[in-house]
Formats: sequence, structure tokens, C-alpha cells
Amino acid sequence: MKYRLLIMLVLVVLLSALHTDLQAQCAMCKATAEEGLREGNTQSANLNAGIMYLLAMPYLAFGVIGFLWYRNYKRKKAQEAAGL
Repeated sequence: MKYRLLIMLVLVVLLSALHTDLQAQCAMCKATAEEGLREGNTQSANLNAGIMYLLAMPYLAFGVIGFLWYRNYKRKKAQEAAGL
């Protein structure tokens, strides 16, 4: 249990350190999309759709994992209650 907490803490620290590098790229993408939109380029709409897709995937993954975890928890509780 202590090792899990330590690993999670290290991951949070590492991801926080990478945050500034990742945030700098967003301004470049935004500027490119805005410039393309002004010139009548339709790829900007596709870029926005791609961003929404990438935004939705982590929430969907966490939702599915959470649902499976909850279902497994309820199943174990029912088996324990039946065994008593």
C-alpha cells in the first residue's frame, strides 16, 4: 500500500513538471488553427473535432474503469453476504 502511494506521488510530481512544456504547445496549435480559419481552411474544424475526441477519451476510460470497479465491489459484497 505504501509503495502504491509513493508511485502515485512520483507520477504526480513528474506530470506536474511536464505541464509547462505541454502548455506551451497549446498556444502554437491555437495560433495555427486561427490562422487557417481566417484563410478559409477547413482543417481548423477537423482540428477542433480532434481536440474534443482527445478530451473525451480519458473521461470515457475513467468512467468505464470506475463502473467495472463498482460492479466488482458490489458483486464481492453480495458474495460475502451470501456466505455469512
